Amino acid sequence: MATRIYIPSDTTAKALGADRVARLIETKAKEQGVELNIVRNGTRALYWLDPLIEVDTPDGRFGYGPVTVKDVDSLFEAEFFNGETAHPLALGLVEEIPYLKRQQRLTFARAGVTDPLSLEDYQAHDGYKGLRNALNLDAQSIVDAVKASGLRGRGGAAFPTGIKWQTVLDAGSEGEQKYIVCNADEGDSGTFADRLVMECDPFMLIEGMTIAGLAVGATQGYIYLRSEYPLADKNLNAAIETAYANNLLGEDILGSGRHFDLEVRIGAGAYICGEETSLLESLEGKRGLVRAKPPLPAIVGLFGQPTVVNNVLSLAAVPFILDKGAQAYADCGMGRSRGTLPFQVAGNVKQGGLVELAFGPTLRELMFEFGGGTRNGRPLRAVQVGGPLGAYLPESQWDTPLDYEAFSKVGAVLGHGGVVMFDDTVDMGEQARFSMEFCVAESCGKCTPCRIGSTRGVEVIDRIRSGQNVDANLELLSDLCETMLDGSLCAMGGMTPFPVQSAMKYFGEDFVKNASDAQALAEEA
Repeated sequence: MATRIYIPSDTTAKALGADRVARLIETKAKEQGVELNIVRNGTRALYWLDPLIEVDTPDGRFGYGPVTVKDVDSLFEAEFFNGETAHPLALGLVEEIPYLKRQQRLTFARAGVTDPLSLEDYQAHDGYKGLRNALNLDAQSIVDAVKASGLRGRGGAAFPTGIKWQTVLDAGSEGEQKYIVCNADEGDSGTFADRLVMECDPFMLIEGMTIAGLAVGATQGYIYLRSEYPLADKNLNAAIETAYANNLLGEDILGSGRHFDLEVRIGAGAYICGEETSLLESLEGKRGLVRAKPPLPAIVGLFGQPTVVNNVLSLAAVPFILDKGAQAYADCGMGRSRGTLPFQVAGNVKQGGLVELAFGPTLRELMFEFGGGTRNGRPLRAVQVGGPLGAYLPESQWDTPLDYEAFSKVGAVLGHGGVVMFDDTVDMGEQARFSMEFCVAESCGKCTPCRIGSTRGVEVIDRIRSGQNVDANLELLSDLCETMLDGSLCAMGGMTPFPVQSAMKYFGEDFVKNASDAQALAEEA
């Protein structure tokens, strides 16, 4: 009987040489007459160990990594395919690796375990149980389950998902066209969880969107996909085709008479299209400009119809809730932050990857107990959480619990769960300047505070850093940030000041040339 070998197939593993490793293992096995069944799984997202090769054994999967083409000969010499063997890359049972064992993987329970495009594999690991349960419920009962779970938007604003669904369910007249739109335009720095869902477990997103359609009476769904994700596009379309062929999408889902269609649309390559109204404009074939609210998209959304717009991670959590129950999901977390959030640990980090945890542990635990500190061993100085619009947190804030409200209290955001670490060589003045510069490049240009404010922000920071009229320019930068916060149409301009203000307040010495100016900067911030 052929031994089953798992080799990851996501974008990162491919970039690290997984395809070359897989081809070489297959070639060597044929040369030596070793029977192997090579399965291209997703990824466990323990990226410092990728490509992570897993061998099926009676006790579980035994891992080796990170494996390069140079290691294949020695692996065969050690007969790695027999499972537990003495080899420098031997990791033991993969499920026992502390980084993975200490996680609470609800959304990512199948990632790296299954063949992403195998419907049989998906269903063997609880796939489509949630949809089957939902088909036996009325729309209001599905919405009530999502409300009871405490699920909130995982894209940034953390708005309660069930409330959004309730609004769409109650909107419009009976029989009116409604839509489910998945925001898969993942553009925050250091984030990759959405990509992993789509590349490693695409049926989960399809199932979640189908359940959302049943919940609000929508018959059409769109996945607005980041243009830089070709593998996600390929896997999603293959999975959608399989779902149609197996009566899991279309006009008569599993013989229920319920209808839901789904298709992928490629994004415009603009960060601003991650904002829901700009996304809808782009999806309609227009330029990605932010819409003024109200009306909300839940009432007047895509093509003027009631529309659910949710992030990939929000929709991907729904199958678990409808399968295991709202209480099982709500039992994880703390306060108003229920369930889990897949944190993506990146930047100068020793053990980068995805860490799915129930809300509650501290940022320090995440960065050191999972991340292992910095890759180069230098002291950690700052961390940015929540993407390029998130605040920079100094060490005094690293014991903040990973919780929406706790982060809000310190002027920070959890957002999509991206965590980017910086060592003590970072120039925080330059990072603040980059935040304004990023807004200049990515603003849709519709509102003045964002369009003009970010341009002036770059200029003012440059003047401060060159020592020109520091006090007056500090005051000007502070006023400018407040104007952007209060006057911008959307979070692009409204949150750009967060990293700037936090850098001014906690790392003021990086802006100015002498201590007195640094003190003035801290007081101004």
